Amino acid sequence: MLNKAPKLKSTVKSKAKGSINVRPASEAMIELLTLLFLNSLTEEAKAKAFEEKSATIRAQHVRAVTKKVLKKSRG
Repeated sequence: MLNKAPKLKSTVKSKAKGSINVRPASEAMIELLTLLFLNSLTEEAKAKAFEEKSATIRAQHVRAVTKKVLKKSRG
């Protein structure tokens, strides 16, 4: 897993409507939230792979739990 989300600041600016200034503290919080989301996604995918008696996490396991993790992360 990556230690830092790649090009996160430019991604946030491109997705935002209008011009937006992202301060360093906000950028750090966005990166932490991204890493927490990816961490929970991998944990769920690992559990799904374990249910199917698979030793490795495959794309099908990630796709199967993506909707569930997205709903959980929204609140």
